[in-house]
Amino acid sequence: MKKYIILIIAFLFSALCLNVFAQTKQFPFEVLKTGNGNQSIIFIPGFASSGDVWNETRATFENQFTCYTLTMAGFAGRKPQPNASFENWKNGIASYIKENNIEKPILIGHSMGGGIALAIAADYPDLISKIVVVDALPCLAALSDPNFKSKMNNDCSSMVNQMTGMTNDQFYDMQKKTMPRLLADASKLDMVVDWSVKSDRTTFGQMYCDFYNIDLRERIAQIKCPTLILLESYFINLKPAIEDQYKNLKTANFQYATNGLHFIMYDDTAWYLEQLSTFLK
Repeated sequence: MKKYIILIIAFLFSALCLNVFAQTKQFPFEVLKTGNGNQSIIFIPGFASSGDVWNETRATFENQFTCYTLTMAGFAGRKPQPNASFENWKNGIASYIKENNIEKPILIGHSMGGGIALAIAADYPDLISKIVVVDALPCLAALSDPNFKSKMNNDCSSMVNQMTGMTNDQFYDMQKKTMPRLLADASKLDMVVDWSVKSDRTTFGQMYCDFYNIDLRERIAQIKCPTLILLESYFINLKPAIEDQYKNLKTANFQYATNGLHFIMYDDTAWYLEQLSTFLK
């Protein structure tokens, strides 16, 4: 009898431990879940952006889809986590999909979020049904340096030190000067700058450095699912170089915006939503 009591106690203790682990497991992002459609969409924002960048997009589709809108740890005022990296964030999203039994979601990612969507679809090809890449490239550095080679064990300490060493005013001024090159809609500028200013500087420097070292040009050959690539209007001038980066992605459908800059969802909204609606059908 004592033997059985000991076994029962051991079983209950194990169950308790598993339950506590499940409740305390951290993913490298916060999630806003809305809608209740049979098909799910996961929205991945870009570098230093809040999940709010998808507000208008989500409002358009959440009556048809279940939407999971992410904001990555350390960005836009969210609490940072240690070991921020492109690969850790990619694997974290894939784990979230598996552990929450999200059946074949659609991934929609902007900028760095688009790169993460490409990497998930490449490394977990059976996990995803479709992806939309909003103004992102498989290898950003190669656009200015055709001979670029990704570094193994890339040291980002210099970039982190540069970002953390700036005063608040210096960092704000840098973002204030940078954003008009990425966003034409002046009504959104203060909001997007604020997301950057509220981001953790260590995460900012680490992820900027890490993402610039990413080269997915070979990996994307593993992608099986339909892929919509939405690119800003200026990129039509660089079409051969851009589409050469994607040459291993056989499922790519390229569409170039007619107006605006990097934040296509704000700068060419009607065109952008039309492209998404057609693709998601």
